[in-house]
Amino acid sequence: MPDQVRKTTRTLAELATYLRTYPPVEKAVPLLVPLLDEDSGAPILLGDILRSAARLVSQQAARPMADETRQIIDGLREAAQEITDWHVLHWDVQRLSAMPGEFAILAPEDQ
Repeated sequence: MPDQVRKTTRTLAELATYLRTYPPVEKAVPLLVPLLDEDSGAPILLGDILRSAARLVSQQAARPMADETRQIIDGLREAAQEITDWHVLHWDVQRLSAMPGEFAILAPEDQ
């Protein structure tokens, strides 16, 4: 499993690098659609991962629980909620998909 997670993060890093090359929006949007899917996109999945990690730490922490452990659990839960809230970006991607021909291709130095 750790190798799969590393591969996934490398793929996301490659996507970020690609997007920094200023590809046409029409080529970038299809890459963002699955990434920001409202049901199974990265915000939903990462939020679920963080909630699961908080639950795991909580269940396996020594009792009584140390303040630092409680802070870590709370931080994971808060981050999970915040990242999950970003699922609304799927609406922006859908709007971009509906705007073909709306974007000029600019060289990086023109931006």
